[in-house]
Amino acid sequence: MNWFENWFCSPYYRILYQNRDELEAQEFVEQLLAYLQPAQGSTMLDIACGAGRFARQLSGHGYDVTGIDISNSSIATAKNFETDNLHFFVQDMRLPFYTNYFDYAFNFFTSFGYFTHERDHILAARSFAGALKNDGILVIDYLNHEYVTANLVAEEEIVQGDYVFRISRRLENNHFIKEIRFTGDDAQPRQFTESVAAFTLADFTRMLRPAGMVPVGTFGDYQLNPYHPVDSPRLIMIFKKKYA
Repeated sequence: MNWFENWFCSPYYRILYQNRDELEAQEFVEQLLAYLQPAQGSTMLDIACGAGRFARQLSGHGYDVTGIDISNSSIATAKNFETDNLHFFVQDMRLPFYTNYFDYAFNFFTSFGYFTHERDHILAARSFAGALKNDGILVIDYLNHEYVTANLVAEEEIVQGDYVFRISRRLENNHFIKEIRFTGDDAQPRQFTESVAAFTLADFTRMLRPAGMVPVGTFGDYQLNPYHPVDSPRLIMIFKKKYA
């Protein structure tokens, strides 16, 4: 299995990241919606939705939202929140899904760049574009390569209940590698790895433009302040699907 299938399906993933800021996520969604001004009844796709925290917020504003993720366990959790306008499916982001169907697609919280080979990233980019109607909008929320490189914390220890996570980070072969070693209440040592490509805005534009996606805006944080390559903590990109 790929690292993201092992790790995201693991219960330890949720233990490590249990303190993620839900208020920040909610405020980000509200900022995005205020900027995008989606029409009432717009169809939205949350790609790599995890357990559905962003999808739930989008549907709470009345939009018809579909969340997809490769993790069976994450989707099983997300399905507990399904409603008439909120739906979840197990789906690999590299594969086509509801072609030319959605008005908006979102890829939140650096949920891209997981693959070893360039061709898989290209397939995912094509899939993102293929799911959108013409003039549809794609929002990708990604790490900012230069900011992360300059502020990389090489070693860190995080305690969550009975679990002690020892995390090491490095940039290797143009990927940010995070090694996660930990022990829990059973004292059994375990290890997982995260690997995310150090993509830039130019990389995303290169991958998405052949699929008909044109960049129309960038932001540098969850308050939608302007993007600065060196200083911004995030790279939030807005693309529009345009076929001649």
